[in-house]
Amino acid sequence: MRLTSEQVERTLNQFDAQAIPEDHPVVPRLNEMFGDHTFFLDSNGLNVVEPTEPASGADTGTVFNLADWSDEDVTKLAPHPPQATEVMVVLGPTR
Repeated sequence: MRLTSEQVERTLNQFDAQAIPEDHPVVPRLNEMFGDHTFFLDSNGLNVVEPTEPASGADTGTVFNLADWSDEDVTKLAPHPPQATEVMVVLGPTR
């Protein structure tokens, strides 16, 4: 899912990662491979946030890992099927 700038900011306050800017030259290729998302890089690799069922009236999302770093210099990614992580983020205010 593509996040709003507000949702990206909230996500980064809860998830130790960097958002890849939408105007970055790699984004069209990532969209081709994984769909239209906001992409995040962390120490494990490439991630996206997918919506989850609201548990407590808040808009929440689960972080999914799409690719792992394949070298020690963290410059190359190895894609794999999406894997849900244990990281859940609150994307919006409580209703």
